[in-house]
Amino acid sequence: MIIGVPKEIKDHEARVGVTPAGAKALTEAGHAVLVETGAGAQSGFDDAEYQNAGAEIVGEAGYVWGKADILVKVKEPIEKEYVFFREGLVLFTFLHLAPLPVLTEKLLAAKVVGIAYETVRDRAGMLPLLTPMSEVAGRMSVQVGASYLEKEKGGRGILLGGVPGVPPAHVCILGGGVVGTNAARIALGFGAKVTLVDLNLNRLRELDDIFNGRLYTLASNSYNVTHAVHEADLVIGGVLIPGTTAPRIVTRAMVARMKKGAVIVDVAIDQGGCVETARPTSHSDPSYVVDGVVHYCVTNMPGAVPHTSTLALTNATFPYLLRLANLGAQEALKQDAGLAEGLNTWLGTLTHRGVAESQQREWTAAASVLG
Repeated sequence: MIIGVPKEIKDHEARVGVTPAGAKALTEAGHAVLVETGAGAQSGFDDAEYQNAGAEIVGEAGYVWGKADILVKVKEPIEKEYVFFREGLVLFTFLHLAPLPVLTEKLLAAKVVGIAYETVRDRAGMLPLLTPMSEVAGRMSVQVGASYLEKEKGGRGILLGGVPGVPPAHVCILGGGVVGTNAARIALGFGAKVTLVDLNLNRLRELDDIFNGRLYTLASNSYNVTHAVHEADLVIGGVLIPGTTAPRIVTRAMVARMKKGAVIVDVAIDQGGCVETARPTSHSDPSYVVDGVVHYCVTNMPGAVPHTSTLALTNATFPYLLRLANLGAQEALKQDAGLAEGLNTWLGTLTHRGVAESQQREWTAAASVLG
């Protein structure tokens, strides 16, 4: 197989899909690896490291896309990359198709085999390729929120942990999954007062035990969410329904009632966001204000810490990539039902129910198209 590793071109996206260690393992397994010049530079991996690992350095993105059997990225392709789509190309990356109907249509029209990191499952039913980036984003959300609470960035001028004699900020976290748990860990470490809201009562019990009662927990309903958001200085959105559009937990009316200078960090923005007033932003222009509330909705938050993020991501993705290369996409997907959960498009057919329901499209189960 020929494995292609292009340079990411999304705004301030500095991660890379394969490290030199991964390139070495692939070449030792008999595969060829094409890496676009500078693809790993911002993650701390220079071209020489890839060459020493047996990869070929290529100057043109189009050549990498055109020659690759499997194209490995980090973020979903953007418009400039649509021209490289072709029939039979296996694209292994984050896709987040639910809120992106145009990208979905382009992948289907070109008959690309699109395997999305965020919907691959393991034997326990967890999301092993999404988890490391959710860990990073959850932890970053508190750092970012603390920064935007500063007055010069439009915030209330509150120190997250307070000081003796002055109360700390109140952080409200929506969702008790990987993002929410990691956000809670960092916010409590800062000394903030933290309330976490989730639908799953058993999960709330687990979190109460994990954090030894230091975390306030609330069952999710409109009344409790309204109250928690109204009291919060910082709201972190971490609600996820794999593959489909995130539910809008926080309404525009709730945002209007928030404290002026409060901050919202919507980590769920990749899947459309869980706050009604949220819209995607970039690292170049990360925030905006609605009703006096600062919104930070960057769709590739972990890209700001690319060395950590690349290593964390590729630790999880590489075993799947090696399996795809060794067996071929069809056989690897047939043998691994969890990997098949990641199949979103197959040669012109939409194969993920969540994406189909979000976009009101027809779909066919992966098992049916794989044979």
